Amino acid sequence: MTFVVPFDGSELAETALIRAVEFSSVLEENVLAVSVIPMDNVEYARERDWIGADETFDLDAIVSALHRQVTDLCPTADFRHRTVDRYAPPGTIAKAIRREAKKEDASMVFLGSDNAGRIVSSMSSVGANIATDEAYDVVIVRHRSPTKIRLLRNNSPHRKPKSDFYLPE
Repeated sequence: MTFVVPFDGSELAETALIRAVEFSSVLEENVLAVSVIPMDNVEYARERDWIGADETFDLDAIVSALHRQVTDLCPTADFRHRTVDRYAPPGTIAKAIRREAKKEDASMVFLGSDNAGRIVSSMSSVGANIATDEAYDVVIVRHRSPTKIRLLRNNSPHRKPKSDFYLPE
């Protein structure tokens, strides 16, 4: 099984990736960061700071930068990218991520989104489309600041040895 992290390079995607790796160290799961890139969509790439204001769309450079960002943050995480049509709607991007999650038999998807978990969500939200799939659990990361994961991990009952033998007091 695998933890899948949709990764667009944003701060929330970075935070989701870090949290997935921290959980993976406790639960012994692999982590896969997945980036979905609309081909030749300069505006989309600029909105995500994949290219500068005067740069042209270069798929290899974008993939390389995203891959480097993933491995710099979490060297143990795997990285995969998929491309979609230039003007792919958010549902198509979400479908590509869900397909990867199913292919990897994901046990959880760590989704960095400030709006994916709201009760009322936009139909155009990539996060909302990923969060609705019942094939895996979804962890929604809404805050960029670190959590108390280390504290939780250190206090986990799974980290304390269990003995079937009688231990005197």
